[in-house]
Amino acid sequence: MTALSPATFDAPKPVRTTRLSAVARMIRSYARLTSGLVLFAFVVCHFGSHIALIGSVPAAQRTFDVLMWFWLTGPGVLLLIAAFTVHVLNALWSIYIRRYLRMPAWEVAQIALGLLIPPLIIIHVTGTMVADDLYGTESSYASVLASHWLGPPLLFGAPSFVYLHIVAILTVWIHACIGLHFWLRTKRWYARWQPALGLVAILIPTLAIAGYISGGNQIVREAEDPDFLRELIKEAKVTPDIIARVWHDIRIAFIAYAGLLLLPFLARAIRHLVRTVHRAPRLTHASGRRMPILPGATVLETLRANGISHAAVCGGRARCTTCRIRVTDGADALPDPAGLEAAALSRIGAHKGVRLACQLRPTKDIAVLPLLTADATATYGLIRAGGEGSERQVTVMFIDLRGSTTLGEARMPYDVLFILNQFFDEMSKALTATGGHYSNFTGDGLMAIYGLDTADPRTSAMQALRGAREVLMRLGRVNAKLKADLKEPLRIGVGIHFGEAIVGAMGPPGSQIITAIGDTVNTTARLEGLTKDYDCVLILSQAAAVAAGINLEAHTLHQAPVKGRMEQVAFYALNAVPDDIR
Repeated sequence: MTALSPATFDAPKPVRTTRLSAVARMIRSYARLTSGLVLFAFVVCHFGSHIALIGSVPAAQRTFDVLMWFWLTGPGVLLLIAAFTVHVLNALWSIYIRRYLRMPAWEVAQIALGLLIPPLIIIHVTGTMVADDLYGTESSYASVLASHWLGPPLLFGAPSFVYLHIVAILTVWIHACIGLHFWLRTKRWYARWQPALGLVAILIPTLAIAGYISGGNQIVREAEDPDFLRELIKEAKVTPDIIARVWHDIRIAFIAYAGLLLLPFLARAIRHLVRTVHRAPRLTHASGRRMPILPGATVLETLRANGISHAAVCGGRARCTTCRIRVTDGADALPDPAGLEAAALSRIGAHKGVRLACQLRPTKDIAVLPLLTADATATYGLIRAGGEGSERQVTVMFIDLRGSTTLGEARMPYDVLFILNQFFDEMSKALTATGGHYSNFTGDGLMAIYGLDTADPRTSAMQALRGAREVLMRLGRVNAKLKADLKEPLRIGVGIHFGEAIVGAMGPPGSQIITAIGDTVNTTARLEGLTKDYDCVLILSQAAAVAAGINLEAHTLHQAPVKGRMEQVAFYALNAVPDDIR
């Protein structure tokens, strides 16, 4: 027998196994959502019947027969049982697969309330649907209300079943609302409709409880007539023997559920004992902290278990992408994104190395960098990836409109805005036509970046020079169009420089821009300003000329100091874009 080394246990799973696991997680996610929506539809129908109790018990029974018709058919019962089973088993499985149980308060509340629902409804379901099917009873709104409201008083004059049922209504509804909220809040339209939906979420259980109390009081009044109660028991076909059998079934159901509830915790304990003999891989956070990763644990679980806050608006379900990270070390040992993670990353246009902390389960040492702040909201999840910030070589262009302050002399404000909008419209079209990115504008000027879509320095520099030519051509077009409105033609100064800059999305969510900062940007701004001193249209840095691969030996090479730089910058002062730029 070949001896197994520690590395044997740490080896990454085969790609096929990883893919299957990703598909399984995706199927489980859709099963959880689908089963939850089926159960929510059932609850809404049932609560609707409760609300009708405000009118009368017979009216509620008629409403029940309409709203609950499908759920009482064979296919409806099978669908309901399947959805309930899938939802409960999924909750238990989610407890088992977590390597750490530290999680946000809302997630604890949702899981706890969900696991509390079965014991709260076991008595009600067993005494109605199960008893009807197994023992031939015929439950109705009147008989169920009578069983709840005519028992011995426990508190404030009401039987225990009354409080149990009200608690069950609130538990089911709050659990459902938490799940719906954290599913829908990643949708763009949800914020607009949230106040109205919140009002509905409050009204439905309030009216359902009011109807339940109203219906119970009606039954209590009717029960003052002994004949009513005898007739009700006769119609329900309830006997002492059946009641005893039902309570026997209820006890078995409680014991079975208690065992089922303990199962994931027992499995976790066994797994922990088995895994303690193996060294766990290490996760290094951008803060410098290093921590072990339990087998099968996600990066998000690991960070939270070690007290490191990390964004995850959707609760780690690969919906919001706010948990996105960049793997700065150990990425080669990771399987490619698959399933829900692959779909989410594709949706935001993530580049290689960007992963979702809630889906990534490392089996080797890795280092990660969070790409969003720990308090990021759902809005941040709508931001496309690729703008989190990176150092790269780009060509930067600054364009400034000369004498813009004189435009306002003897002109109405809307005339000035009209002229400036015409100017910026043509400049923007010039940049788009030549592969440039319109970064931002500063009153009478703008900044553009070339090279966002290419890593080739020559391509970005040549595109910038073509952009300068296109800008000058379109400026002539603007001057011709506005000739009658201008005292003198519009003039501009253009500065172009090539170098390394920090490029990324900056600004608040919803209005972020892709821009660049750093020495290259500051130098380009300085070069554009020198067009006034050298009375020229274009100043091209020597670095940009070299990157473009053009020969400017026929032109004088100038040098000038730049604030914040020890060395001077070399440049060419030009009155036109070189003819050899094609």
